[in-house]
Amino acid sequence: MDISIVIPLLNEEGSLKELNHWIESVMQSNGFSYEVLYIDDGSTDDSWSLICEMAREDAHIKGIRFQKNFGKSQALHAGFARAQGDVVITMDADLQDNPEEIPELYRMITQDNYQLVSGWKKKRFDPLLGKNLPSKLFNFAARKTSKVKLHDFNCGLKAYQNEVVKNIEVTGEMHRYIPVLAKTAGFDRIGEKVVTHQARKYGKTKFGTERFIRGFLDLITISFLSRFGRRPMHLFGAWGAFMLFIGFGFSVYLGIDKLFLDPTGRLITERPEFFIALTAMILGTQLFLAGFIGELILRTKRSGPNYLINETLNVSG
Repeated sequence: MDISIVIPLLNEEGSLKELNHWIESVMQSNGFSYEVLYIDDGSTDDSWSLICEMAREDAHIKGIRFQKNFGKSQALHAGFARAQGDVVITMDADLQDNPEEIPELYRMITQDNYQLVSGWKKKRFDPLLGKNLPSKLFNFAARKTSKVKLHDFNCGLKAYQNEVVKNIEVTGEMHRYIPVLAKTAGFDRIGEKVVTHQARKYGKTKFGTERFIRGFLDLITISFLSRFGRRPMHLFGAWGAFMLFIGFGFSVYLGIDKLFLDPTGRLITERPEFFIALTAMILGTQLFLAGFIGELILRTKRSGPNYLINETLNVSG
């Protein structure tokens, strides 16, 4: 199979049929073999009913329905696990991503030898203060922190080699940082393509202030994980050694001062240097223990994905 299109959605009944006809037209005009996986992330409208109806009419359509709203990352995780195409395309269901971009994204993966291609919504039709400006600030911080040179980390329109999606784990709210996860996993041939962005036609955006805040908190998390996720002792051990060195240095100073320089002076326990040395040694020991615990946790395995599927349509795996 050439292409798997993974589409996470939440309450997008107004756009689904139009999006599906658009995708079908693009796929057929380019002669692709394909599947479309709609991941219903706990919609409360008629989205799932429409997916079922489309699946009955078209064997290319497959669906997964979550028991409740688990989040976009979990929806992508479920879609990635079941995608069978050589190239996996992700896009949003709100018609803001243009399916006409798919053939060029496919070509960049198969002919230009990219492992991941991320869309760049250079011209956006989102509200400036509500979504556009926060997105620019977020992308700037993500570039500086992750060293991945992309303009638009959170663009839903992306293309991947199948091998990439099978070897990254998208959990929590980490869908914004899939390029960083891919690079951390060793897939560093990452490209970017300017894509057409369209104004939302149906429904309303799911973006809010809380998502912006969570995005920056996740940025701190992914920055730590990308550098020290597989070697936590390198971070905690280094800081622990530094604190122990400070504590040991003050202890030596206090000992020499008391034994040779000022034997009749104040008691060691009455001097501030004593408390600095004690605090530094305690912190150093705790940091070393944190590093050891982190290394032990790395050797445990997850019991399974943190989402619950309610129904599936024509999906293997």
